[in-house]
Amino acid sequence: MTDSSRRRLVLASQSPARLGLLRQAGLAPEVIVSGVDEDALDAPTPAALALVLAEAKAAAVAGQEAAAGALVVGCDSVLELDGQALGKPADAEEATARWKSMRGRSGVLRTGHCVIDTVTGRQASATASTTVRFGEPSDAEIAAYVASGEPLHVAGAFTLDGRSAPFVRGIDGDPGNVIGLSLPLLRDLLAELGTGITDLWA
Repeated sequence: MTDSSRRRLVLASQSPARLGLLRQAGLAPEVIVSGVDEDALDAPTPAALALVLAEAKAAAVAGQEAAAGALVVGCDSVLELDGQALGKPADAEEATARWKSMRGRSGVLRTGHCVIDTVTGRQASATASTTVRFGEPSDAEIAAYVASGEPLHVAGAFTLDGRSAPFVRGIDGDPGNVIGLSLPLLRDLLAELGTGITDLWA
């Protein structure tokens, strides 16, 4: 498919991890940040919250003139632990407490995905879930990790593709979903809207 005929793909997220996953899969998305106030939205379960946030982000960007004619992808992740939805920690103190409560346990990373075709107005959305088994970092290791600043910028205060990777024993499910975006689910949602993911390859 030529550049002129290939559909534009817009990522409604400022996450460098999501952008990296899409680029590694042969896609060349543009980035338009949604500006959605995540704290203003709520849902009855962590999985539902991840989906509501993803749909809000995609809709906010799809409504902008800059996204006209594009396929817009919105995503949002939360870690479900003890039935609670854990997003980005508010500060270093919260990140430290979070890690002390997570170590040696398992949580479920929920990532909502929403794709909107701005040409047809059609939307496809779903949530991907991956179980994460945490290791047992020492208090000193947790302190060093929190001091790096990384956990303040990621859902659940951890990521598979950064400094906390040694503190994750394993996962059950799609690793990309934990990093921020499930490519197999994205393929399914695009297909639901009549677009093959290979048609978007750069």
